Amino acid sequence: MIDIYSLPQKEIIKGFKARFIHTEGMTLGYWDVEEGAILPMHQHFHEQVTQVLEGKFELTVGEQTKVYENGQIAVIAPQIVHGGKALTKCKIFDIFCPVREDYQV
Repeated sequence: MIDIYSLPQKEIIKGFKARFIHTEGMTLGYWDVEEGAILPMHQHFHEQVTQVLEGKFELTVGEQTKVYENGQIAVIAPQIVHGGKALTKCKIFDIFCPVREDYQV
């Protein structure tokens, strides 16, 4: 059993703090995001599934921008440019495949 709140929290970019679980093939990220925090547009070779657990997050994936709220999920294919902004304080859950080695604490 893993208690996510017992794991160290790491601020990846200003306003985005996360706790990570790394398996052999994927990374799980549990994010606490400050209201107004901006995720710059970027891309990576990982497939990503993002679920907003609490709050409202405006996410742009490719050419499409949507506001995601509690329980809504975005699937981001590898190498697709994406970024966004926390419209409120948010809790977000990400799954990355393969492992995000750059997020290992």
